[in-house]
Amino acid sequence: MCIVLVTTAHPDYALIVLDNRDEFVLRPTSRPHWWTSHHQSILSSRDLQRAEQGTWTGITKTGNFAVLTNYRETDTHDAKHPIQGTRSRGGMVTAWLEAPNDESTEMFARRLLEAEGVQGVGGFSLLCGKLRRRRDTVDGERELEPLAIISNRCDSSEDVPWIAEKRGEVYGLSNTSYSDPNVWPKVQMGKEMVLDVVENVVEHGLGEEELISKLYDVLDTDTLPLQNGRDFEEYILELKKSIFIPSIGQTETPPIQLPADEIATANPTLTKESKEYETELKEKERPEPAAAMTGIYGTQRQTIILVDWEGNVTFRERALWDDKGNKIKRGEADMTFRFGIEGWNGESKGNDVLPIAVL
Repeated sequence: MCIVLVTTAHPDYALIVLDNRDEFVLRPTSRPHWWTSHHQSILSSRDLQRAEQGTWTGITKTGNFAVLTNYRETDTHDAKHPIQGTRSRGGMVTAWLEAPNDESTEMFARRLLEAEGVQGVGGFSLLCGKLRRRRDTVDGERELEPLAIISNRCDSSEDVPWIAEKRGEVYGLSNTSYSDPNVWPKVQMGKEMVLDVVENVVEHGLGEEELISKLYDVLDTDTLPLQNGRDFEEYILELKKSIFIPSIGQTETPPIQLPADEIATANPTLTKESKEYETELKEKERPEPAAAMTGIYGTQRQTIILVDWEGNVTFRERALWDDKGNKIKRGEADMTFRFGIEGWNGESKGNDVLPIAVL
C-alpha cells in the first residue's frame, strides 16, 4: 500500500515529492545509483526480482521524472485489467525514464495508452513528467510544467489527469485510481500533514535539512489498527489507514540460492555502480520469485525529492531493512544525490552531476 505525496506549496521549491514503498522486505532491490539506458543517465533504485529490473521512482539528468503506485485488480472477468500482470509495472517507470529527450509527456502518454503499451500490466498509476520551469506568468507567479497521472484506467491520453502546474497545491496517490472519489484516509492525512510541514518550515525560516527531517516524520506516521489475529488478506484492507506500514506477516522466509547467471538478459548499458550491484547480486542469496512475495511486509524504502527553482535536485532515499530482513536504524542507510537538471530553463546543456553524498 504505497503512498506518494506531491506539493508545490513551498516558495523555494518548484516541487517536493514524498514516497513510501511498501513491499515484502526480502524482495531484492538495489540501492539508488546512476545507470545508463538508451543514452539516458537515470538515477533510481531497481527491482532485482523481475527480469525488467524496473523501479518505482526515478529521475534522469535531463529531468524526466516518474513515480509509480500499483493497485490490485479484483474482477476476474475483466480481460483488459488482469489480476496477475504478465509484465512488470516497474517497466512503466523505466519506459518514461528511457524516453527520447524530444518526446514530450503528452506524446509519451499517447504512445503508452494508444499503442497497447499498458497491455498485460497489473493495475498501476504512473505520475510522470518533464521537470521544466515555465516562464513566469504576467503577475510574476512561477510555474512548473504539469505532470501526468497515467494508468490502465485511462482509455486514451485525453483521460489523463494533469497536476502540479499551480502553486500552493498538494496531491496524494496510493493504491487505487487517482480518480477514485473515495479518498483513502492515509492520503487525506498525508496531504494535510505535508501542508502543515511546509507552513511551519516557511514560517520559522528552516532550511533544507530541517524540511527533510519533518517530511520523513510524515512518512513515518503510523496509524495502522492492530491486526488482532486477522489473516493478511483481510488485514490488508486496513493498510489504507496508515501512511507508514510497520512490519506485518510471517518472520521466516527461507533463502534460495540464485544461479550465478540468472540476471536479466537485456540489461541496459551499465555504469560502474550498476556493475557493482550486479556482481553483488550474483554473489549472494536471494529468495526465489514465490518466496519474495511472502514473509515480512511493510514500508521498505522512503524517498524524498526536492527540486528548487534553479533546477537543482536533492534525491534522498532511506532504507529501513537490509537484504537479510533486519531492521536498519533511521538515517543509517540514507543515500543522498544532488545534481542540476539539464534543460531546466529550456537550454540544451545543464550542470554536471555533483558527487554522491552518502549520509
